[in-house]
Amino acid sequence: MASTLNWRLKRYGRLIPVSGKTGKRESWKIFEAKKNEPEIIATIVDSGYLMVLQGQECLETIPLINASDVFKVHQKSDNLLLRNTVKGSGRVIRMQFDGKNKAQAIKECSSAAEKLREYLPVNTLDDALPPPNNQPPTDVPAPMTQPCPQQGEAAGGEPEVAHGSLSIKRLAQNLLGEMPLALPGLYRHASSELGDLDAFVRICLLDPSFPALVEQVQGELRKILEE
Repeated sequence: MASTLNWRLKRYGRLIPVSGKTGKRESWKIFEAKKNEPEIIATIVDSGYLMVLQGQECLETIPLINASDVFKVHQKSDNLLLRNTVKGSGRVIRMQFDGKNKAQAIKECSSAAEKLREYLPVNTLDDALPPPNNQPPTDVPAPMTQPCPQQGEAAGGEPEVAHGSLSIKRLAQNLLGEMPLALPGLYRHASSELGDLDAFVRICLLDPSFPALVEQVQGELRKILEE
């Protein structure tokens, strides 16, 4: 059973084409959270879908696998904006997150953005705020020289965080340990349940032919890298 993450929305809107006397134009269709109506919920299902729900009604469903080729996502304060990049499509979606105050709403929005980054890049539009006029700037020590990280390794020795779908070559590099990656969500879920994985691995190791099979797989992966 796929698990989900949920966030309450204060407002959800989508840009839709409208026909009028002056021709076609675009207009926002807005759904606002109200006390006497079901909550508006944004949810990301582990199977790779972003959904916006209000009670029993599904307002939006967006497949996230390979979505980096289709959508651009921006976070500004407590809002997420998703824009379809396919030529001829004017599809734009906006979600404003809810919270007890502005700070909590921004935190909820950032939480959703972080989850979305497992599938596609999210650009943060907020600028750093300058200090108040009556507050002197803080003394900042000179930065220490750090060695440049190796390819596939982020600063601090952490693996590079990958987004969206990966090429076969990059997956092979990751499996061989040549380019460690923090894989996106779509690569973290097994297509079938293996039950007791520990017992399964031990059975494989007891098979005399298993080490040779592993070597053959590694050999094929290295052939992919040489292509």
